[in-house]
Amino acid sequence: MTQAYNFSAGPAMLPQEVLLRIQEELIEYENSKASVMEISHRGVDFMEAAQKAEKDLRELLKIPDHYKVLFLQGGASAQFSMVPINLLRGGSKANYANTGHWSVKAIAEAKRYCDVNICTDSSGNNFTDIEDFHDWKVDEDAAYFHYTPNETIAGLEFDYIPDVSMPIAADMSSTILSREIDVSKYGVIYAGAQKNIGPSGLTIVIVRDDLIGHPVNGQPKLFDYATQANNDSMFNTPATFPWYVAGRVFEWLKEQGGLSAMQKINKAKAETLYSAIDNSDFYSNPVSIKYRSWMNIPFLLADEKLKSKFLERSKDSGLLALKGHRSVGGMRASIYNAMPQEGVDALVSFMNDFEKDFG
Repeated sequence: MTQAYNFSAGPAMLPQEVLLRIQEELIEYENSKASVMEISHRGVDFMEAAQKAEKDLRELLKIPDHYKVLFLQGGASAQFSMVPINLLRGGSKANYANTGHWSVKAIAEAKRYCDVNICTDSSGNNFTDIEDFHDWKVDEDAAYFHYTPNETIAGLEFDYIPDVSMPIAADMSSTILSREIDVSKYGVIYAGAQKNIGPSGLTIVIVRDDLIGHPVNGQPKLFDYATQANNDSMFNTPATFPWYVAGRVFEWLKEQGGLSAMQKINKAKAETLYSAIDNSDFYSNPVSIKYRSWMNIPFLLADEKLKSKFLERSKDSGLLALKGHRSVGGMRASIYNAMPQEGVDALVSFMNDFEKDFG
């Protein structure tokens, strides 16, 4: 297959080394005499793979011992319900930051369970900026605070952890494993796998022990973190194939030098693309420079009528899935961990050539 670079926001590009490893193991996983998709989640082979995946993830993120790591189904969207179900703990109020599309969805779901205080709202600037934290209206009596550190669609990313006096829940679907983080600052971290972890169908949840075991009464048993934690994420049959792939990705990340190395790589990739955009009169990025995402970079053309031509030519050049979300328009390049610097360089070269032809 001719080399192509997939800039999809998710399901996203996987490391080629991991794909080749999966290809080797697809028919028979190690010595199991069966495909990894066929072996029992209760069998020794899969149990060992699952335990290794958790161990590697804990090492990568330096997860403290008093946090549980869950490998769940339902996508990050299921966590929009599970967070209030588990974190309200008898309370009736929660703080939410509204900084983008996924924040909006999380807020709408949380309102089914509690009174939601919108402590900051970026909708007025089309999710291109975040107001100064000192101007936020945080309800100190709320049970928890929820935010989305990186908004996939608008490309708006926090460069700090909000300093609040309650447990923090963070939707890290688009940013997890892209750099080092201090897990101890959070009560709950959750992330859909299909960006930096593996294929869709798996959601990673990292939850502090003291936040487990106090769900809102009458909710589904599967939505109780304690049910999942007490059964090693296997109360029912888990998403075995994505879990296995995630384990291979964690191994790959360790081989690259861990998250400190990935942080340098991802910062350099983002700087390369933003530099190309900022040094051009043909392309533009609407997000406040302070809050530009490393992972999801939207950009507009000087003439939107050229959008179809740009997408057609970029696809022919092996640059895939660059169409921006309909709510933002233009283009979007998602450059998660698996996107190499060479892929970003190829995109920049194409952008320069396209500007010469049509600028």
